[in-house]
Amino acid sequence: MGKTGRGGAGPAAAARFDLPEGDAFTRPYWDAAAEGRLLLRRCRAEGCGAAHHYPREFCPHCWSEDVGWEAATGRATLYTWSVVHRNDLPPFGDRVPYTAAVVDLAEGPRMMTEITDCPEPELRIGMPLRVHFRDAAATGTADAGGGFAVPVFRPA
Repeated sequence: MGKTGRGGAGPAAAARFDLPEGDAFTRPYWDAAAEGRLLLRRCRAEGCGAAHHYPREFCPHCWSEDVGWEAATGRATLYTWSVVHRNDLPPFGDRVPYTAAVVDLAEGPRMMTEITDCPEPELRIGMPLRVHFRDAAATGTADAGGGFAVPVFRPA
């Protein structure tokens, strides 16, 4: 973590716990998200072809290393959710209450995310959702967010 804290730009920067730790492998994913596109990994092994999320360098279904990036449709259905009323990690405390969720992507994988633009009483398991992206710079902190945009979902 170092002196700057996670996501910080210097010793005076506040720690950020909402920013990913991008690396050379995941850079295509984060670059696409910054452009408003959601990517998945899909296995290219004969007889498999499974899509998966979060990005891994191998297929978690057949263990093949023959996997590649693929654009997702951005469509999903709500699998489950929980409304978070307390979170002491910055900047989440400024966002409560928020809806943490698991969604089923149209391509098959499940994804942990957040539901936005929908009051909790209107949420329903199986409801159709559409991806949009939260710019990390728009979270109300001085940190520019390192160029990251995070996929979140709202009702379709």
